[in-house]
Amino acid sequence: MRRRARIILFFLVVTLFSIVPMAFAEEGSGVLDSTAKSAIAIASGFAIGIAAFGGGLGQGRAIAAGLEGIARNPGASGQIMTPMIIGLALIESLVIYAFVISFMLYMKL
Repeated sequence: MRRRARIILFFLVVTLFSIVPMAFAEEGSGVLDSTAKSAIAIASGFAIGIAAFGGGLGQGRAIAAGLEGIARNPGASGQIMTPMIIGLALIESLVIYAFVISFMLYMKL
């Protein structure tokens, strides 16, 4: 599993590094050509997709750990629940930041 994840990560990074330079390449006139526009659209789609995937994984692991802690010690549910909710909000804020950046890139079209 670990090898497969590394291979997928490698291909994502290679794709990202091949698309990003086209997205930020400017011509002298300041008008983006169709290649740069499509690269920006693809990059913004990948950005929000990767951010949502990572946020979902992080939130799933946080909730699983919190519920496991509550299952082991039901008396500590109040002490576990509040930090867990704060952590989930912070994870979600990172996904929202990625959405805002992706939206700003898309509006550059």
